[in-house]
Amino acid sequence: MQKVIVAVTGASGAVYAARVIEKLIELSARVDEVAVVFSENGKRVWEYELNREITFGFPVKLYDNNDMFAPMASGSAGYNAMVVVPCTMGTLGRIASGTSNDLIVRAADVMLKERRKLVLVPREAPYNLIHLQNMVTVTQAGAVVLPASPSFYSRPSTMDELIDTVSDRIVEMLGFAIEHYRWGHEKI
Repeated sequence: MQKVIVAVTGASGAVYAARVIEKLIELSARVDEVAVVFSENGKRVWEYELNREITFGFPVKLYDNNDMFAPMASGSAGYNAMVVVPCTMGTLGRIASGTSNDLIVRAADVMLKERRKLVLVPREAPYNLIHLQNMVTVTQAGAVVLPASPSFYSRPSTMDELIDTVSDRIVEMLGFAIEHYRWGHEKI
């Protein structure tokens, strides 16, 4: 059983976060907890882009981004992996500099210091030199930068299939073997 953190920040791409959370809920036989935390702008973008409220069922637990007493603020809570999806460049920069001014950045800092999986999913284009330097810094610290860049190898025919080219990669990076298209194999 794994404990996973999903942080949602204010970059465009809330659909990726929604799909990752849905997939983790589907894996509830292997997931003890999905701890979800939104930045204030993450909430606003979610509601704007998805036109739906923030509600989830088991095994999701919602945490307030200002709650530095939440379990994920400590390595002793034993979370296995964390994804920030979508990850704003501001959040990525604060993670790169170790500025734990909220629960999302503190939890990312904990994942790095505990040498656990941290996946950052920026949805920004183009990148400037500061963005790229911050990506190098977090990568050198042990994080994985997985840009929300959909692939077309599987010949996606729907928006959901296109979104899954990113969300499936994220779920696998979090440590879950799932069935999805793989290059060189027939389309599933």
